[in-house]
Amino acid sequence: DKSGYFTPSNLLPKSVVKMKHLTREQRYGLSLMLQEGKSRKDIAKVLGVSTSTISRELRKNCDMRNGTYNYDLAQRKYETRMKLRGRKPVFTKEMKETVISLLEEGYSPEQIKGCSDVEGFAMVSNETMYRWIWDDKRKKGTLYQYLRRKGKRYYKRGNTNAGRNRIDIEERPSIVDLKQRFGDLEIDTVIGSNHKGALVTINDRLTSKVWIRKLSEKDAAPLALKAIEALQPIKDLIHTITADNGKEFAKHQEIEKELQISFFFCKPYHSWERGANENMNGLIRQYIPKGTGFSEITDEFVSWVETKLNNRPRKRLGYLTPNEKFNSILTN
Repeated sequence: DKSGYFTPSNLLPKSVVKMKHLTREQRYGLSLMLQEGKSRKDIAKVLGVSTSTISRELRKNCDMRNGTYNYDLAQRKYETRMKLRGRKPVFTKEMKETVISLLEEGYSPEQIKGCSDVEGFAMVSNETMYRWIWDDKRKKGTLYQYLRRKGKRYYKRGNTNAGRNRIDIEERPSIVDLKQRFGDLEIDTVIGSNHKGALVTINDRLTSKVWIRKLSEKDAAPLALKAIEALQPIKDLIHTITADNGKEFAKHQEIEKELQISFFFCKPYHSWERGANENMNGLIRQYIPKGTGFSEITDEFVSWVETKLNNRPRKRLGYLTPNEKFNSILTN
């Protein structure tokens, strides 16, 4: 056609052209046009399909590891799905290689399974993956080291009073509990070995988006400065922030004033009232294990960890990443 791409649009009946799945030739054309920066709408018009078909094709058949679209890989993924339709997948060598690769990227078995369902490639259940990992451990393997907790229990440190003028969590607006809006945040610290050095971690309850900053010391003044610095770009989008009763939050009124948000405190030893942040700190410990000396950790590495977590798919987000969820909110 005039576009210069071979498509079956002029050769097949309209009922066939508008079929649900693309052909190998259409996938090849799609790959070329993506490289040229054409929009999905324009590509759909050239290929004689709907824009939703193009979106579905990209969602299911892109390379899961880097998000690029390769027509040959896309065709193989499509053909594999067709062969395995209605069959219980066997844990093949190729699947195991995929699981190992994604474990190394920080994915959990549950996230691997969820992404496979979204993208449409065959994968065993997360329970099967866990059984395989623990069987590997019994055989002196090391795959379990990639799991978040590595088989260990997690204990949260105790808290002390955070100072005066604290507003109890019971006074926090009830809408925060619903997790229906962006900008209701939780804040905490991750402590380095021998209580030297710390990170301040801030997460959004709706999107799970996290901000991480390195602190030279676990004191209230530098923590307040780092929190304000991290959140200043989205100042107009945030509403509340919730902390535990640690003394490092004694300067909370400075954060309230600079960011114009409401600051609330959990009840002592009620860490579940900041459950999302507790979970986030557990994810951070995958990259910065307990016992790590923070003097050896650079700001660049902390930024890398933040980027990894914000681009990691989450079950509660329908296997979107926090950044994808955040961007969809901005778009809407």
